[in-house]
Amino acid sequence: MDQLKLKFVVEASEAESISQQLGLPSVRHLLPVLVERAQSLARPPISNYHVGAVGLGSDGRLFLGVNLEFPGLPLNNSVHAEQFLLTNLAVHHCPGLLAFAVSAAPCGHCRQFLQELRNPCSLQIHITSQHHQNDVTFEPLREILPNPFGPFDLLDDETPLLLERHNNGLSLLDHDHDHDGGDLCNGFSDPQSKRVNGVLNSTLVKIAALEAANNSHAPYSGCPSGVAIMDCDGKIYKGSYVESAAYNPSLGPVQAALVAFVAGGGGGYERIVAAALVEKETANVRQEDTARLSLKLISPQCPLTVFHCCSFAEKNGCKKD
Repeated sequence: MDQLKLKFVVEASEAESISQQLGLPSVRHLLPVLVERAQSLARPPISNYHVGAVGLGSDGRLFLGVNLEFPGLPLNNSVHAEQFLLTNLAVHHCPGLLAFAVSAAPCGHCRQFLQELRNPCSLQIHITSQHHQNDVTFEPLREILPNPFGPFDLLDDETPLLLERHNNGLSLLDHDHDHDGGDLCNGFSDPQSKRVNGVLNSTLVKIAALEAANNSHAPYSGCPSGVAIMDCDGKIYKGSYVESAAYNPSLGPVQAALVAFVAGGGGGYERIVAAALVEKETANVRQEDTARLSLKLISPQCPLTVFHCCSFAEKNGCKKD
């Protein structure tokens, strides 16, 4: 299994091949085997408690999730392994999660976050710390959250849920603001001076942030937002704001973009050299101040540019196709 080192996504054919090589009866039995490997990829400098999760997507691919912690920020800015897992699926356009194995029992925060999936009660979970190595028993989410509160209490059936296709119908306003940035970003050459196919990198980051905002799952507040970050090699990572029906387990767009960065092999956070946020100017839920604080401590020299948008779509700007 050496070829899986540092990979956050395993293609379906590769997962099948590895399962056969190990003599496992199914790919699902491979999930607990990979949990310890996932734990080694976690970044918890505050707690030093490594959590790993491995999920089976509805398209047959495997996805890893790990916990991320950020010194200097309040603990509620941390990313839980289950949140990372679902964001990893979203980033790679996987439409569903069938089952996952995790190193420790999901906390209440994560059990609630999982409710944003369609038919979450049937999601199968294996907790490796509670089973012997040869005991690959999965149980449905409803066994550990028997009386849930979730989207079905607040939304109609036409509203897309997490991992389902979203289009919030957002467009950038004519005026932009807060164009920041110096000659250097984290000691690297100014990324905004570079072009890809004749397009400034700063424009590409803005476009990516708008795409992330249009994919945002924000049906409760109607305040979608998205962040795009760029590394020193010019690679762009997108993060969409994800709301929870219970509000507090919601995942901010900066955290979502950092999940994409880590899952994409981005390396150290100092390699992040530019960032853009897209959100509604008069939103009741605004991300700008939190995003600035987060990036100031995670990647201090990274400039954040904010762009405002509007939506002319009905309701929360999003309906199922």
